[in-house]
Amino acid sequence: MPTVAPLDLAGHCVSANFIAGISFFSLAEGEVHRLDHGQKSVTVHDGLLAAAPALDNRSLITSGEDGRVCSVDAEGNVTELASIGRKWINCVAAGPQGAVAFGYGPNAVVRFADGKSRTLTHKRSVEAVAFARKGMRLAAAHYGGATLHFPASEAKPTELLWEGAHTKVTFSPDGNFLVTAMQENALHGWRISDAKHMRMSGYPAKVKSMSWSVKGRWLATSGAPAAIVWPFQAKDGPMGKAPLELGTRGDVLVTCVACHPTDEIAAIGYSDGMILAVRFADTKEVLLRRPGKGAISSMSWDDEGRRLAFGSEAGDCGVVDISA
Repeated sequence: MPTVAPLDLAGHCVSANFIAGISFFSLAEGEVHRLDHGQKSVTVHDGLLAAAPALDNRSLITSGEDGRVCSVDAEGNVTELASIGRKWINCVAAGPQGAVAFGYGPNAVVRFADGKSRTLTHKRSVEAVAFARKGMRLAAAHYGGATLHFPASEAKPTELLWEGAHTKVTFSPDGNFLVTAMQENALHGWRISDAKHMRMSGYPAKVKSMSWSVKGRWLATSGAPAAIVWPFQAKDGPMGKAPLELGTRGDVLVTCVACHPTDEIAAIGYSDGMILAVRFADTKEVLLRRPGKGAISSMSWDDEGRRLAFGSEAGDCGVVDISA
């Protein structure tokens, strides 16, 4: 049976991650807590807005209401990577070769490992940024679609257009597709090679969480009373195909999803704090956590897929060990 090590914190958990095998919990007030031979914490921001692990999982990249971007290592040491004054930096992404991207206003800024940076300005406010897993390519989501950049070169950006506000963005692991979550209850996607549109709608709520399966064959999403899992095995992605619906629970919404790093399994977090693990192949379910105080807001697996860190909007966080 899975075991749960609870951690009760005060405030909204923005991000739950594993950094160098240590569980990290980033709170909206600005503190980053970690479970490393006891609970330890460090104040990183005056209001924390976003967090993402570096690609090597050796540090956590954070941004905040104080106009700063920081890196927090496994020992809790904080390094400031950028400071732009009192502007909200509402999104951050970690990329290849030690690059970091963040967004504020209409600007997406890419900071390279050597400390140099490049600012990419858009017509509308940048709501989300994401790197492709291969090559130095950045996507910035904004009203009207997404823009693709090669920030290390002078190549002209590619505009992927679709009316409406796009609030989250992710590349497929193979780099063939780009998917955004919208302000309306829908996803939109493009096949990057020819900008072919992919519309994924029918959600009763906004999609706040997206997670690719280990080989990129599936995209799991929140925003419904089940995890909606779209197939991306074919060249047309999910077009003309029905998604899987995993972990259906009546009128309780899925608020967070996290695909397992080695198996086609998803951890599914709900608005009442419950967490299930569900296998794609046969929809077999395992209860990982009973309902708690608040909606699950973030989940991440460790590299081996044995432990799951989770956090909620009410601050009840913890680690589930499925190997117990």
